[in-house]
Amino acid sequence: MARTHQREQARNLRQQRVRKRVRGTDARPRLCVYRSGQHMYGQVISDESGKTLVAVSTLSPEFLSGQEKKTANIAAAKEVGTLLAKQCQEKGIVQVIFDRNGFLYHGRVRALAEAAREAGLQF
Repeated sequence: MARTHQREQARNLRQQRVRKRVRGTDARPRLCVYRSGQHMYGQVISDESGKTLVAVSTLSPEFLSGQEKKTANIAAAKEVGTLLAKQCQEKGIVQVIFDRNGFLYHGRVRALAEAAREAGLQF
C-alpha cells in the first residue's frame, strides 16, 4: 500500500509542475491524457470556459465498435489518438497543447500523442 501511495504522490507532483505552465485556451485547448491499468483516456479541454470539448477513451463506443479489443496496449492508445484527432477536426480544432498529466512520455502516452499528430493535430 505504501509503494502505491508514493508512486501516486510522485505523479501528482509531476502533474502540478506541468500544469503551472500548460493552460488551454478556447483557440488552443489542452489535450489531457490519462492512462489506467486497463484503459486509455484522452480529452481536449478549454480551461478558459472550463469545458471538455472532445473526449475519447478505450471505453467509447467508437473504439469498441465491432469485435472485442485489448484496451491496455500501445495499439489501443494509437487508435484512441487517431479517433481523438478525427473528432477534433470535425469540431474545427487543429492546434492543441499536450498535457501528459504527470505520466512519463513513453509507451502508451507517447503512442497516443504520435497517432494524434499523424492524424492531423498540431502540438
